[in-house]
Amino acid sequence: MDLKTEKCHAALKDVVVVADLAEDDEKLQSMVDDFVRLCGGEIKVINIHDFPFRGGCISCFHCSTEGKCIYTDGFQELLRKEIQGGSAIVPAFSVRDHSMGSVFKTYDDRQFCNGHRTVTMGTPFGYLINGDLSKEENLRTVIEARAQVGGNYLAGVATNEADATVAIEDMPKELVWSIRNKYTQPANFYGVGGMKIFRDLIWQMQGMMKADYKFYKENRQMDFPQKQPGRMIFMYLAGAVMGNEKFRKKMGES
Repeated sequence: MDLKTEKCHAALKDVVVVADLAEDDEKLQSMVDDFVRLCGGEIKVINIHDFPFRGGCISCFHCSTEGKCIYTDGFQELLRKEIQGGSAIVPAFSVRDHSMGSVFKTYDDRQFCNGHRTVTMGTPFGYLINGDLSKEENLRTVIEARAQVGGNYLAGVATNEADATVAIEDMPKELVWSIRNKYTQPANFYGVGGMKIFRDLIWQMQGMMKADYKFYKENRQMDFPQKQPGRMIFMYLAGAVMGNEKFRKKMGES
């Protein structure tokens, strides 16, 4: 690091590593250990591999109306209190079946308890990935687009490939710089296009996606919505039905 090591470590103290670390995943464990050491050894590592997920997201939209997940397995509390409050978030996983693996996919899907709300805007992200990411165009696109739509500076995607373009050693310095300067990267096609899609969706479905609509209004993300009154009226009716506790229980029984 170019800056004084002590000050760098202080800036990185609240960084959270969210890892899918199986017992035999020695390569990823080595990457996480190296990153923690470079950051001064005081950052938080959360291993989601053994988290007791009761299931994946079932698209019930309870979170869009009530702002919270229907599951009671403690994941939402973990996400809100232990992960989203970090000064930076560093997902760590191994490439499996051309994706991030089933456990990390479950973790990703369950984050829909945030609805379409960009609740980590301004939080830098970095990735530690074990595997041949250079051969996974779709996965690389997902990582870039997610950072763009979420308003997160992508501080680096470090892999253990022989010809990796980003080394683990580079990420702490980049994270320190982005945290201190509160840097937000300019939006590219993914950032602009993605937010326009979400903005129009939330505008049309504001009657049902109440928590999303409130968030978008408060954060001035309703900049130029496309008005479709017929669909909006229908969604208000759908929202009233979804807000009925007896109806939700009936749905759960079917």
